[in-house]
Amino acid sequence: MRPVGSKYLLDEPLGRGATGTVWRGRQREEAGAEAAVTGHPGEAVAIKILKEELAQDPDVVMRFLRERSVLLRLSRDSHQNIVRTRDLVVEGELLALVMDLVDGPDLHRHLYDNGPFSPVAAALLTAQIADALAAAHGRGVVHRDLKPANVLLARDGADGELLRPMLTDFGIARLADAPGVTRAHEFVGSPSYVAPESAEGREQTSAVDVYAAGILLFELVTGEPPFRGGSALELLQRHLNEQPRRPEGLPDPLWTVIERCLLKNPAQRPSAAALGRALRAVGEGIGDHAGPEQRSAALGVAGLLPPDPAPG
Repeated sequence: MRPVGSKYLLDEPLGRGATGTVWRGRQREEAGAEAAVTGHPGEAVAIKILKEELAQDPDVVMRFLRERSVLLRLSRDSHQNIVRTRDLVVEGELLALVMDLVDGPDLHRHLYDNGPFSPVAAALLTAQIADALAAAHGRGVVHRDLKPANVLLARDGADGELLRPMLTDFGIARLADAPGVTRAHEFVGSPSYVAPESAEGREQTSAVDVYAAGILLFELVTGEPPFRGGSALELLQRHLNEQPRRPEGLPDPLWTVIERCLLKNPAQRPSAAALGRALRAVGEGIGDHAGPEQRSAALGVAGLLPPDPAPG
């Protein structure tokens, strides 16, 4: 068992990603007052160890220290759809985030194992993701790398069948967006989910998360993102220049939501809070048992998606 700082131990790896490896770990002793969650000895946690090239980049280390208070403050607010970052560890050339351990697969794995969601289920699940984004945006935190692999599914209910989406890796993209790193990788994020303004290196506001939520919603109902295949550069060009094709059989209200999220101009996209409200109206209005008022509200969903007047 490998120690991480003085308060945590690594047990076994859970998965690897572009920015590091996530381990199942446990706490050796209570964390100090600087942590968002003090925890207790023996408690299971998830620990993300950032890649060595990130930990060795002084710009990333400075960002890590600078972002600490923002990420921990977001965790102290404890939104039910956000995985809490409990503590941040800086030790030599090791950078680690200690998070709550979520018992469930990520959304990418769930899609692979079970196939697409129904339009109603996709709308209601994405509404919860939009709520989490809205809470983060209200605190001045933009995710910048929203994708199914960064959405964990907690099992709720007595039988564990209800899946509650929980966003993880908040702040990782921003931490990695240091000059030495971006020169090597050209942009921060995943090509299939990158907003046009990110692809062009323009300012990245909360609108980039709304764009990614539209891509994710499209993928939930079809099993694949709208732009795929080819090199990363080709994908970025498609985000800049192409319009997604409407999936066959998709209800009109849900397609309206996707179109508004995927507008090329970020100033025309709705806020995450408006997106959550709109998706609930759609979910309630396109189901088999929807009443006339619910169906009417879903058909008028465009009115619930005005441009965000002040993207963060």
